[in-house]
Amino acid sequence: MPEVNCPKCSSKMRVDWRRNNTLTHFFYSCPSCELESQIEVEDFLEKKIQEILGIKSEKLEESIKKGNTKFFISMGIPTLLFKKETGELESGTVIYLSDEIEVIRGFPKIRRTLLLGPSLKNHFQDLIAVEEKMNGYNVRIASINCSDICQDISKNPESNSKGFDEANEDIKHNKIVALTRGGYICPFTTKKAQELMNLDDFFADNPELIICGEMVGTDNPYVSQYYPEVGKLAFRVFDIRHKLSNEPLSIDAKRKLLKQYNLPAVRLFGVFSADDAQEKILELIKEIGLEHREGVVMKHPSMEIPPLKYTSSQAHDREIKYAFNFPFDFGRAFFFSRVVREGFQAYEMEDSPEELQKRAQRLGESIIYPMMDIIKQINDGEPAVEDTTINVDSKKEAEEFVRHLHDLGVSAMLIEYKDGNAIIRRIYNATNDKIKNYLNGGLY
Repeated sequence: MPEVNCPKCSSKMRVDWRRNNTLTHFFYSCPSCELESQIEVEDFLEKKIQEILGIKSEKLEESIKKGNTKFFISMGIPTLLFKKETGELESGTVIYLSDEIEVIRGFPKIRRTLLLGPSLKNHFQDLIAVEEKMNGYNVRIASINCSDICQDISKNPESNSKGFDEANEDIKHNKIVALTRGGYICPFTTKKAQELMNLDDFFADNPELIICGEMVGTDNPYVSQYYPEVGKLAFRVFDIRHKLSNEPLSIDAKRKLLKQYNLPAVRLFGVFSADDAQEKILELIKEIGLEHREGVVMKHPSMEIPPLKYTSSQAHDREIKYAFNFPFDFGRAFFFSRVVREGFQAYEMEDSPEELQKRAQRLGESIIYPMMDIIKQINDGEPAVEDTTINVDSKKEAEEFVRHLHDLGVSAMLIEYKDGNAIIRRIYNATNDKIKNYLNGGLY
C-alpha cells in the first residue's frame, strides 16, 4: 500500500484492515498518536487489480459494497476475498496485498452427472480418466510472497487482530499456506500439510502453481472418515493449477510432477473410452460403495474439458445420516439433492426389486434413526453438539483453530487440551433451538 505519514506527528500510518475499506478509500491509523483518518488512494488498487485480473473496477466496487467481496487480515496478511463469484472469478478467490499483489483463484465447481451414459458421451466424446473422489475437505496449497511480519502476526493472535499494514517494513520471504474452499487460510491445515509432505522443494521450483487436494482421515476436523491406507490424517492431490489463470495441468503432467517431488495423488482407476466408461464406472461405483468410499471424478486426460463427479449410494446414505443428526442446521436442498441422486442411480443400475428395497431401506434408516435419536437426546437435556479431537503442539494452536472456525461462522469451543490432543466442540444452535421449541409445543 502507498505510504502515508501522519499529519499530526509525521509517523508512518498503517491501514486498518478491520474497517470497511474500498478500492479507493482506506482507513489509516497512526500507531504513535492514534490519529485515524479515511484517505483516498486514487487508482492504486483498482488499476492494479483490473490490470492483473481483467475485471472492471465498477463490478469489483459493487461486489465490495454488497459484501460479496471483503478486505480482512488473514494470518497477518492483508487480503481481498471473493466470497461469491464475481465476473469470471470463482468464489474463494483471494488477492494478497503484501509486498506484491498475488492472486490465488478459487477452485472451480465440479458439476455432477445423475446419469452416466448420456452425460459421458455428450461431455467427453473420446477418452475419460477416472480418479477417486475421497471424502474429506478441499484444500488449496500455495506459496505466497510475504514479509517477516506476516509470520510474527500469525504467531501472535493479539497483534493479528489489530489488522495493521506493516508488511513494507520487513524483509520478504515466501510462506506456504493452505486455504479452504471458501478462501480462508486454515492454521491447522497449513501446519499439518507441511508435516505430512515435503513442500519446500516443489514450491521453490514451481512458485506459480497451486496444489489442490483433499485432507482425509479420522483426525480430520471438518469431515472425518476412516480410510485403511490413511489412518488418522493424510493429504491426497487431485489437481495442480496455475495461480493466476487457474489452468490445470494435464493428468499425465500432474502425475509426473507429483512423482518427481514424492507427493501423494488420489487413485487413478484408468483411462477409458467414452463408449466403455459407463459400464466400467458403474462397476467401480458398486465396489467403492461396498468399501464405504465416496465416488469418482471423471476428467479428460488433457484437462481441457471441465470434469464431472459421481458418487456411491452408500456415500449418499452416510451424508444424509450425518445431516439428520443436526437436521435444522442443514438446508432442505442438502437432503433433496441426495435423494434425487439415489433415484437416478437406481434407474441407471436397473436395480432388481430386492436391490431397490435394500436401497430404499438404507435411505429410510439414514433419515429416521438419527432424527429420532437427536429428538430424544435434546428432550433428555443433552444439546446437539459434535466433538472432534485434533492433534496439535500446544493449547495456543487449538485456540487459534477455534478462532478460525469462528471466522467461518461456526459456533465452536475448546473443551479440553491434554498431551497434544485438543477436543473441539461444534454447537448446532438451529437444531437445539428448533427441536426445543417443537418439544414445548411450538408450531411447524
